[in-house]
Amino acid sequence: MLRRGLLAWASRVVVLLVLLCCAVSVLYMLACTPRGDDARLGLPRASGPTGRAGSQAAALGWEERQRDPVGSLQRQVAQLQDELQERSEQLRAARQLAGEPAGAPPRAQADLLAFLRSQVDRAEVHAGVKQATEYAAVPFDSFTLHKVYQLETGLTRHPEEKPVRKDKRDELVEAVQAAVEALNSPAESGPGQRPYTASDFIEGIYRTERDKGTLYELTFRGDRKHEFRRLVLFRPFGPIMKVKKEQLNMASTLVNIIVPLARRVDKFRQFMQNFREICIQQDGRVHLTVVYFGKEEMDEVKGILENTSRAANFRNFTFIQLSGEFSRGKGLDVGARSWKGSNVLLFFCDVDIYFTSEFLNTCRLNTQPGKKVFYPVLFSQYNPGIIYGHHDAVPALEQQLVIKKETGFWRDFGFGMTCQYRSDFINIGGFDLAIRGWGGEDVHLYRKYLHSSLVVVRAPARGLFHLWHEKRCEDELAPEQYRMCMQSKAMNEASHGQLGMLVFRHEIEAHLRRQRHKAGSKKS
Repeated sequence: MLRRGLLAWASRVVVLLVLLCCAVSVLYMLACTPRGDDARLGLPRASGPTGRAGSQAAALGWEERQRDPVGSLQRQVAQLQDELQERSEQLRAARQLAGEPAGAPPRAQADLLAFLRSQVDRAEVHAGVKQATEYAAVPFDSFTLHKVYQLETGLTRHPEEKPVRKDKRDELVEAVQAAVEALNSPAESGPGQRPYTASDFIEGIYRTERDKGTLYELTFRGDRKHEFRRLVLFRPFGPIMKVKKEQLNMASTLVNIIVPLARRVDKFRQFMQNFREICIQQDGRVHLTVVYFGKEEMDEVKGILENTSRAANFRNFTFIQLSGEFSRGKGLDVGARSWKGSNVLLFFCDVDIYFTSEFLNTCRLNTQPGKKVFYPVLFSQYNPGIIYGHHDAVPALEQQLVIKKETGFWRDFGFGMTCQYRSDFINIGGFDLAIRGWGGEDVHLYRKYLHSSLVVVRAPARGLFHLWHEKRCEDELAPEQYRMCMQSKAMNEASHGQLGMLVFRHEIEAHLRRQRHKAGSKKS
C-alpha cells in the first residue's frame, strides 16, 4: 500500500512540474514576442463551429484571452508553485516513513518499467525462439483497415470478417493510430516529410503470446513506388495482480434441475439412471423439476420417477403436467416460476444431457445472485454408429464420453444449458413465450443477459455432454428455425474427416481391392 502511495505522489509531482514549465514558456513567449495586427487565428477544430458563427466565437475567445494574458499566467504560475511545494513536502514525508532516502527514485515505478521492458526481450520480437514441434508455434493473424483474416474463427466461423468483438476492433484501431502518430513524430519525419494517415496503412500482422504480450507489424505506403514503411509495436502484458480472495462454501447450495419433456420415455429412463448415480448418490443437493407436455406416455414417465423415488428414498422432485404442444421455453419458464422456496440455483437441462458431479459444483461456483450467470459450452457427441462403425460393438456410454476431436465437438453455438439464480431469471423477464417449437428461445434469453449488468460466464465444461440422437427438423418450423435445426443436424453426425471418409468410401474400397489384387499377384 505504501509503495502505491509513493507512486501516486510521484506521478502528481511530475505532472505539476510539466505544467509549471509549460506556463513559464508561454509567459516568456508572450512577454518577449511583439504583437502585430496581422496575427492569425488557429484553424477551428473539425468538430467545432464553422462559418460566420464559428469565426465570431473564435474571435471572442481570442479577445478574452488577450485582455490580461501576463497577469493571468502569473497567477497560474504562483498557484502551481504553491501546489508543487505542498506535494513535494507530502511526498518527502511519505518516503521518510517508508525508510527511503530523500533523493531515491520511486522504486515501484522503476520496477514496473523494467518488467515491461523485459517482456519485449522475452517475447519473439527481435529473434526467433526454438520450438519443440510445429504445434508450439504461435501463428499470426493478418488484417487491413476493414477486415481481419483469422485462424481462430470463434463463434462466427468466418475465416475473414469485420471484427465483431469490440475489444478486438478497438485493439487494432489503437495499434494503427499509434503507428501513424509514430510516423508523424519529429523523431521519425524529416524536413518536408508528408504527414501519414490511416489511409496509408496497407496491411498488418499480429499475434499474442499469452504470458508476454501482443506483437504488431504494420506496413504503410512509402514516398515512392515499391517503398514501404514498417513499424513494429509491442503491447506488453503487466505482472499478475491479485484482485480478490474469497472463501466459498457450497454445502447448502441446492440446484434445481428443470427438464422439459414430451414423450421420449427411453431417453428419460437413461437420464434418470445418470441422475440417480450423480445427483442422489454422489451430490445429494439437488431438486428435480420435470415439466411434461401432453398425456401421451405420461404414465410411463411418472412411473420412472416414482420407482427412482422408492428405490433411492428420494423425495426432492416436482412433476408438472401441461397441455398443448411442446415448447421448451414455456416448460423451463413454468418450472422456474413454480418454485416456492427461497432463492434457488436453476440448471436448465434437456433429457439428452449427461453431466457429472464435478459439473454441478462448476455450476455453483460460476453463478452468484445479482452478479453472475453461467452459460457452459457442452461437449456434443458424434454419432456412435459412425465413430465406432469399424469396431465389433459400440462401447458402453461412460467409455464413449471422451473429449477428443474424433468423438465430438464443443457446441459453442448452443445456449440451452445454463445456470442462473431464480431471482435473476425472474428479473430479466424469463423466456419469450411467443417462440414455439425448436430453437430460438435460448438465444433470446442469452442476449437479454448480455444486455444486462450481470457478468455472463461462458466457458467449456468438461463434465457436460450432449448425447447423440437422431434429429428431425419438422416442416412446421419457421425458415430461420429450420435452418438452425438443419445446421445442428449436420454438425452432430461426425467430424469433417469422418464424413469425408463416408463420401469417398467407394473410392477407398476400390483402392483396397486393387492393393489386395497386387499383393496376390506378387505371391503367385
